[in-house]
Amino acid sequence: MTQPAQLPTSIDETIRLLKTAGYVSDRPLATVLFLALRMERPLFLEGEAGVGKTEIAKVLATSLGRRLVRLQCYEGLDVASAVYEWNYAAQMMAIRLAEAAGTVDREQLEHDIFSERYLLRRPLLQALEADTAGPPVLLIDELDRADEAFEAFLLEVLADAQVTVPELGTIRAERPPIVIITSNRTREIHDALKRRCLYHWVDYPTAVRELAILKARVPQAPARLSKEVVAFVQALRREDLFKVPGVAETLDWATALVELDAVALDPAIVSDTLGVLLKYQDDIQKLQGSKVKEMLDAVHADLRAAE
Repeated sequence: MTQPAQLPTSIDETIRLLKTAGYVSDRPLATVLFLALRMERPLFLEGEAGVGKTEIAKVLATSLGRRLVRLQCYEGLDVASAVYEWNYAAQMMAIRLAEAAGTVDREQLEHDIFSERYLLRRPLLQALEADTAGPPVLLIDELDRADEAFEAFLLEVLADAQVTVPELGTIRAERPPIVIITSNRTREIHDALKRRCLYHWVDYPTAVRELAILKARVPQAPARLSKEVVAFVQALRREDLFKVPGVAETLDWATALVELDAVALDPAIVSDTLGVLLKYQDDIQKLQGSKVKEMLDAVHADLRAAE
């Protein structure tokens, strides 16, 4: 991890900060991120999978030199996995040792076994811990995958940067963590949670920005290949596909093409590597035959016209 850095003092500085870790941000995203940092408010990011929502939290932690605490959401996620639980095995051992010693003061024993010594801190509680580098970046990833009931557990953390443990009381952060929440919008998130956050929709990038992202993340790709990759992916997103490729797939595809020593796109290499770009067989089948050549011809014509 890099040395701790100061929070940005302007939108332009926020853009530069993200760029130091290889993230090419547009101004609307940098604006809401800057405000979230200045106002110490959670940032709720929605958008299609693969557009770079999770990456924002990662590069923010890297560029600021902060610890990244990640909570990956899933169906059935509960307090024991997300917030805290007690080390029951250690507690039982302490009870048996006290009984064996014959000096059982039940009130004192209960106090001892429900102390922080036996508390297992999960991501939400870990994010409230003080750090010499500054408050950590708490990434609550793909919240829409968790059950709706789980959102209620988050409200106290998001509103007051604290967690209540019945046996211990309230554990409060000295300074609130930097909170990034992501959702692929497979379901709607409750208004009560959204009201505690600043909001931004992360869309697919323009061709100019995607090319800048590709140059930053896959600098070894030849210039001509990079332009053709971006143009082809942009064209794919206009097709009627079950799941169009995101920026993550663009970067993976460019990296795969570099590994194959490609310097430009041709129908054969596109057809052979579609499994890197597309993740559903029905989508791949739609591009079989003459469709790939037709799209490539259009891409090459557009690029020549732009020169």
